[in-house]
Amino acid sequence: MDYREEMKKLRDTLNEHGYRYYVLDDPIIQDYEYDQLLRRLEDLEKDHPEEITPDSPTQRIGGRTLEGFDTVTHEVPLESLQDVFSPEEVEEFCQRMENQLGSDVEYTVEPKVDGLSVALEYRDGAFFRGATRGDGRVGEDVTENLRTIMSIPMTLPEKLPKLIVRGEVYMSRSVFEELNAVREQNGEPLMANPRNAAAGSLRQLDPKTAAKRRLDIQVFNLQLAEGKEFASHTETLSYLESQHFKVIPYRAVSQVPECQQEIVRLNEERLQFPFEIDGAVVKVNSLRARESLGSTSKNPKWAIAYKYPPEKKPSKVVDITVQVGRTGVLTPKATLEPVHLAGTTVTSASLHNQDYIAEKDIRIGDTVIVQKAGEIIPEIVEVDFFKRPKGTTPYQFPEVCPVCGAPVFRDTDGAAIRCTGAECPAQLLQNLTHFASRDAMDIDGLGPAVLQQMIEAKLVSNAADLYDLKAPEIAQLERMGAKSADNTVAAIEKSKGNDLSRLLYALGIRQVGVKAAKVLSSHFRSYDALAQSTLEELTEIEDIGAVTAQFILDWVQSPQSKDLIERLKQAGVNMESVNQMVDDRFSGMTFVLTGTLSKFTRDEAAALIEERGGKSAGSVSKKTTYVVAGESAGSKLKKAQDLGVPVLTEEEFEELLR
Repeated sequence: MDYREEMKKLRDTLNEHGYRYYVLDDPIIQDYEYDQLLRRLEDLEKDHPEEITPDSPTQRIGGRTLEGFDTVTHEVPLESLQDVFSPEEVEEFCQRMENQLGSDVEYTVEPKVDGLSVALEYRDGAFFRGATRGDGRVGEDVTENLRTIMSIPMTLPEKLPKLIVRGEVYMSRSVFEELNAVREQNGEPLMANPRNAAAGSLRQLDPKTAAKRRLDIQVFNLQLAEGKEFASHTETLSYLESQHFKVIPYRAVSQVPECQQEIVRLNEERLQFPFEIDGAVVKVNSLRARESLGSTSKNPKWAIAYKYPPEKKPSKVVDITVQVGRTGVLTPKATLEPVHLAGTTVTSASLHNQDYIAEKDIRIGDTVIVQKAGEIIPEIVEVDFFKRPKGTTPYQFPEVCPVCGAPVFRDTDGAAIRCTGAECPAQLLQNLTHFASRDAMDIDGLGPAVLQQMIEAKLVSNAADLYDLKAPEIAQLERMGAKSADNTVAAIEKSKGNDLSRLLYALGIRQVGVKAAKVLSSHFRSYDALAQSTLEELTEIEDIGAVTAQFILDWVQSPQSKDLIERLKQAGVNMESVNQMVDDRFSGMTFVLTGTLSKFTRDEAAALIEERGGKSAGSVSKKTTYVVAGESAGSKLKKAQDLGVPVLTEEEFEELLR
């Protein structure tokens, strides 16, 4: 078979299986078989990149991080619905429709998905563009992120010149719960509800990050179909199903009582849907009737959204405990007397932070009103002060880490309280992952999965233990043979010779990023000199403010930090600056790199700038000296042009270096 024919056959086969899996939920092959077909297509595309097509399953995840989103003007406005909150308001709406259209009005009732509204545009049957709702008339182009949603078809069976559909992007309950479990383990703030999580995921500038969030979609409206005519909304939904879209479940009814019954039924069965719903949508089914009714300045006159109130119940706070996440954030949690809420038994609720507890004055022994935020996360809405027992006292956060005993501090830029321990067991995986990362000690082969195995096997309890590892110990880990173990040991050994700046960044001192670490390394030239510095000396250094200086002093003076540094010294890790400045020709200059450079990575270009006394910044301002623009330069280039900042090509940048 000709490779072109094989590639087309593989694309068609994989897309059909994807449709059956992600839309119909009716797979007919095993995951392994699908993966083998996909691998074969990837191999063929690698050999024949000129044959890659937009509808290929391999193109679901874009390879390029975006610098921002372009705007899109909606050809058909994405209107919002008028909210109603009582059965009486539903009856008033239906009566209004019957007064204007006659007594034989037919309605559809659909669940209102709590997600992010988008428009999907197809041209000649191929996915062309996708945009967020925005203000209804202008949204953001999120095409690359929408490609990562596997239930969105890239090609349609019928090749209409133009087709635009509207849908709601959502994160399923199961994915949302997994995401929050990871965030809680990492000490990160929990997502409030699936809607926020979906919106944030769809607006990630890196499509690969969006893909990891496993978003889904429910299509609920046909906006435009060139060359096709339909009489009713239900007819359009049936057509969209035939075009392989995942269409919202709906029911057609003809009487007001049936509308009311359907609204109640959806509320009772809401937990059976994989997506969150916050109401039910009632629409006139006839498209001609919709056209005659028209819209107000804000909403269509032919539809309403009935909003369900959240379920609330009382419970009692049995205890308040504090967990320490992987980033060192202390997160309080209330232990509750069991209460059945929104389909599940709730026994605990996140208290977020000290400010949240103080604002609501939540105490152990209090009777509280509990609801599920977004029907997912239990939260305390208010305290019933009339039922407060005598003798209760306001809750006070611990002053030391409950895991390692190190002092805790409050973020200057937020409400989070963090542990300062350099060897805190709760932060071990996070600390080791950061220590071994590319910009830090750059230890190849020590990713989170391998480090987690090392922790579980009790091979490491802090960063210094990495330098005591032996190849036979590493070889016993899962998926680590003798050769991989030897390579890992060699990479660890090589890292001993890194410049002091890498070590300072690897230590994870608050507010000491890559650039600050380089500044400190260049100024003090050794760790010991830094450790003996004063607050005044630190604040005299350009780019080191008073807050950062205090964080540095607190860290170097901590007993845990001193122990870690002493062990790293004994292991032979370099504690001095080895990088030398080439010259100072860029002294006082600030460069911004944008786009893709062909001869350097951004890190390499930044290093060359800094070796010549200059700075590499992440954003353009009037103080920027030059912007170096590579291929596909985006918003930074435009801002430079708007501000009149000189723009260099890669060749002109090389000339400056020479």
